[in-house]
Amino acid sequence: MTSTSKDIHQATGLREGTFGIATLAQGDRVFPALVKPNADVVDVSHRFHDTHAIFDDWERAFDELLRIAEEVEAHLHLGDLRILPPLARPNVLCAGANNRTHSAQMLTKNAFNQHNRLEGESDEEFFHRNFALMEKRAKEGVPFLWTSLHSALTGADADVVLPPLGEQHDWELEIAGVIGRSGRYVSREEAKQMIAGYTIVDDLGSVDVFRRTDIPWGYDWISKHQPTFKPTGPFIVPAAFVEMDDSVRISLSVNGEVMQDWRVNDWIFDMATLVAYASERVRLTPGDLLLAGSPPGNGMHHGGRFLKDGDVIDSSITGLGRQRNTCVREDIGDRTPAIGHWPAQ
Repeated sequence: MTSTSKDIHQATGLREGTFGIATLAQGDRVFPALVKPNADVVDVSHRFHDTHAIFDDWERAFDELLRIAEEVEAHLHLGDLRILPPLARPNVLCAGANNRTHSAQMLTKNAFNQHNRLEGESDEEFFHRNFALMEKRAKEGVPFLWTSLHSALTGADADVVLPPLGEQHDWELEIAGVIGRSGRYVSREEAKQMIAGYTIVDDLGSVDVFRRTDIPWGYDWISKHQPTFKPTGPFIVPAAFVEMDDSVRISLSVNGEVMQDWRVNDWIFDMATLVAYASERVRLTPGDLLLAGSPPGNGMHHGGRFLKDGDVIDSSITGLGRQRNTCVREDIGDRTPAIGHWPAQ
């Protein structure tokens, strides 16, 4: 099922003939929903108490959702409802340095790798050498995964709250696979069958808090887990509706200026490889999220252009929907961070 711009519905960003799975709210009532491309909404709480229940028995649930999409009349509209993260409490795994071009750009531009630049080597020459290293890693290496927290998730149209720790708040838009079946030590082919659907996640982080010189491993991953630092959704689109070809693009703009616009499949390790690798190290469970890495175009690539109060982030992945998040400064009242960050402030 190859997607084109013509069959994407403007109301939702979903492809015609598909649907999205969402968690929505009407007043204080939160419910799982099936969202059609025209933004019509079917409340499915009579069948599933939440979206986690959908993925707990994915194969049966998908058949039921197909029937509902075909037979059940929608009585709600997305514009009248509040959009929450499609899953409330997933385990979250994230692939680091998993896009060929983005990884090569970081190795070329970031200060931590300049000791590997040859004397007199231009940026272009250094980039091509780093890109070759990524090609070699794809053939000979293994993925790198780190864990995040579901407390960092927020809705696709919710505010992103910028904390007082750090000033270089950056974006990294990613596609995430949603696990629909548990498994251990699975093959790549088996891994494909474990992926129930896909969603959008903007993996935000405070890069000036991220690097640490006082610890041997040099990174402080907790800087990527601040509340609202993972805008997720608005939908999970079943994998049966998604084909990872060059027509699927990841796009992000800040205040209307395009920052990221790249094909989704420029990854070093594809989603099936990530799932197979993860299954050898953890027990994947239904409803888990696995972020596949971000394409080029983060703030450092744009001359150190980072997020600030009032910025508006517009994001989309072809066929999966759209996000719009406004950045607001966190109001901590008369409190001040007691510990601060490294170096101590």
